[in-house]
Amino acid sequence: MTIAVTGMSDAELGITNELFQVLEQKRTRNVLRTKFYDAKDALTDPSKTMPPSYQTLKLVLGWSAKAVDLLARRANLDSFVWPDGDIGSLGFQEVWDGNMLGSEVDQGITSSLIHSTAFVVTTAGGTGEAPALVHFKSALDATGEWDPRKRRLTSLLSITQRDRETTEPIEFVLYLENLTITAQRNGFEQWSVVNRQTHTWGVPADPLPYRPRLGRPFGSSRISRPLISIQCQAVRELYRLEGHMDVFSWPEYWMLGADESIFVNEDGTPKAQWQVMLGRIKGIPDDEDAQAPRADVKQFAAAAPDPHWATLNGFAKLFARESSLPDTALAITDVSNPTSAESYDASQYELIAEAEGATDDWSPGLRRSMIRALAIANNEKTIPESWLSIEPKWRDPRYISRSAQADAGMKQLAAIPWLAETEVGLELIGLTESQRKRALAAKRRLEAAGVLERLANANNPEPEEEAPPAEEE
Repeated sequence: MTIAVTGMSDAELGITNELFQVLEQKRTRNVLRTKFYDAKDALTDPSKTMPPSYQTLKLVLGWSAKAVDLLARRANLDSFVWPDGDIGSLGFQEVWDGNMLGSEVDQGITSSLIHSTAFVVTTAGGTGEAPALVHFKSALDATGEWDPRKRRLTSLLSITQRDRETTEPIEFVLYLENLTITAQRNGFEQWSVVNRQTHTWGVPADPLPYRPRLGRPFGSSRISRPLISIQCQAVRELYRLEGHMDVFSWPEYWMLGADESIFVNEDGTPKAQWQVMLGRIKGIPDDEDAQAPRADVKQFAAAAPDPHWATLNGFAKLFARESSLPDTALAITDVSNPTSAESYDASQYELIAEAEGATDDWSPGLRRSMIRALAIANNEKTIPESWLSIEPKWRDPRYISRSAQADAGMKQLAAIPWLAETEVGLELIGLTESQRKRALAAKRRLEAAGVLERLANANNPEPEEEAPPAEEE
């Protein structure tokens, strides 16, 4: 689409239309992957040999969503840490809670896995809002230009509002170097700039790519073409299985020499197929004038649907291997659950490695956005150098029992005893962030109470006991 926006320069308008074209070019594939994730009409033509009535069944599989969600649940952002200072003193909790980042980051990660990337945008908050706003945008509503030399975005187009009926954009924001432009469309299909704001944060947005590589800085979708192909094959097999089960439910009969009158109603109209299948034929009349006066009925045993289940199971394993999932996540038979922690880790190894690599790719964008948000919240014009050590803290992608984690932590603390007095030491033995804070707060209260008690004892010394009077001789 090409638009004209009143109040934009030619250069700004050129960038805007280029980004709109990119959104339109990518929209078809992005919508397709969204449908696969949501299991909505992903396969419109299941088979050329299927009766048309079967297409109304709308059979679907949730494998694509499982491939995304199982990886997303392994990538959990716990918080941000600042080794060189106290991040709480910068107003971190207000930014974290005010933007519901515990939930919003998870949503951004899910969109990144579906569409290959998501975008995180940081802006100043207004009245009644968090001091700095952190928004996540999916690739359906945002795109930008990446500078491989500077390793950052040089522009970003974010659609902030669409028409409810036509889904056409009616408001967007264009982020340029130190400039943010907001444009709206009126009822006469005319666009105009409604706000133009300068700042010192360059383009205040960062991508969150999944599996980026040279030439594809915005990465690739988790719902890849091989996964789409395998899932479509599996859905077609579901339709074949459905058709086979309709046939398998009834024995097959061949009637030789039977008169067709047994298959019609009294008024001469043909009986419905279900009536023929469900009806019990008590007798077939003889026809003395026919070449074969008595009908001969023969029965053929129906074939079991086992081959269809085996084929579906094979597709499930293919999908699992392609998406680095264990067979137990999708396969129906021929799998067994691991019986020990070591075997469990081995079965999940590829998925764990995938989660660790994904969090490494998402960390730079999340780190930049948080540092920028804290700077905005503290009215800084530039980011202080000491803040550059702020980094995201991810939860371990492995599922470790509390007893195993505590045991491993105690062994580490035995080697470095002084760590037991720090928050890191409490983290090593498996305490949650809330438990660590409560434990350290209780420790400080006990220490303060001990100091007060010592001061009180120093100011009020106990009176010396008087020596007993000497006995008279």
